[in-house]
Amino acid sequence: MQKVKIAVVGLGTIGQSVHLPILSRIPEVEIVAVCDMEASKAEFVAGKYEIPRHYTDLEEMLKTEEVIDGVDICTSTFSHLDAAIAALEAKKHVLVEKPLARTYEEAHKIVASAKKNQRKLMVGMNNRFRPDAMILKSMIQGGELGRIFYAKAGWLRKLKSTNPWLTRKEKSGGGVVLDLGIVMFDLAFWLMGFPEAKEVLASNYSHNTKGVEDSSVVFIKMKNGSTLTIESSWSFEKESDFYYCDCFGMDGGGSLNPFRILKRMHGNLVNVTPASHETPQTLYWKSYDNELKHWVGSLRGLHPLLSTGEEALHRMKIVDAIYQSARKGKSMNVK
Repeated sequence: MQKVKIAVVGLGTIGQSVHLPILSRIPEVEIVAVCDMEASKAEFVAGKYEIPRHYTDLEEMLKTEEVIDGVDICTSTFSHLDAAIAALEAKKHVLVEKPLARTYEEAHKIVASAKKNQRKLMVGMNNRFRPDAMILKSMIQGGELGRIFYAKAGWLRKLKSTNPWLTRKEKSGGGVVLDLGIVMFDLAFWLMGFPEAKEVLASNYSHNTKGVEDSSVVFIKMKNGSTLTIESSWSFEKESDFYYCDCFGMDGGGSLNPFRILKRMHGNLVNVTPASHETPQTLYWKSYDNELKHWVGSLRGLHPLLSTGEEALHRMKIVDAIYQSARKGKSMNVK
């Protein structure tokens, strides 16, 4: 089978340090072009990875590089709408780093374009592809832990000064909810089997930022009676970054970071966690490795696409409800 021809757009930290190193090592991939607004950066990266062509204009690249199968968009959130639609209208399959867009309306436009042009649209939610998360998901799907009735997840991490646009609402669309919170409730929703959300109650705080929230606490009630809590923060006073996701079922429970699976067997709670010696750094790298290989495999027709645009649209509906609830100070029904 011919190699999948990929173009990478956006050569910032995630593009250069994660996507390109992984894609360049996949035997079934040929990186045919890169694109970045900074000409020197585009030229340097193309040379480093022996990529034949580099561009500073996405439209020009799409017109010139007719052989492209998939476009990997690693740009800042505020450019996702234009970049994704340009690629989709050019009949290219697309992978967009999270979040898909700043608002539900923007996300809807991108998803509609993918549907109209019959192209595959994937959103980068790499935490689903962590080895420990995939093991826990398989056990939940297999009914090993019983019906999941409650999950809680959170990510507390200091704001990185390398991305100042994150605190500018017109650029980012929001604060820590769209940076860290959306990652955690995507992971939790996925583990729970995508129950339909009924009601959202949220409190957002702006202690060290203006215009966007730097801390958020969210409670989501599902139509099937299960519940989910999400906390995310750039400003919680903690000694170190903290990431967790815990799921509780009728017959057991599972946790990520630390990885632990407990199952009730013959009246006793038994630790059934598979042996693992992977470090957080290894899990991080493998999550992206698995994610990008999955995208490439889907473009080759080997399996259905996961983390689709439609799923991202659902997430953005919840994001809108979170901001409405926090702004109005009351719970909001999810329409």
